[in-house]
Amino acid sequence: MQTLALQLTTTFVDDAIAFVTDIGRSIVELATAPIERIARACDVAGVLEQRRANISAPRPVPHIGRRRNLRNGWFSLFGGLSELT
Repeated sequence: MQTLALQLTTTFVDDAIAFVTDIGRSIVELATAPIERIARACDVAGVLEQRRANISAPRPVPHIGRRRNLRNGWFSLFGGLSELT
């Protein structure tokens, strides 16, 4: 009986977490929809579509001997804006 109660509680908690996550994602999408619409309208050169294509494309494996460029590393705040300059 204890395992059934534990399973029901775990299932309920997992469902509640998924529900809250989905509601939060919906609120964020609703809030950012006007900004996305303006960004797509202002994207004359197709930079946003190219960036989305580059993100979904597979990346080559880096060579061991190469050093990473620190401007485009993990800690760069403006590394994604390099193609705009």
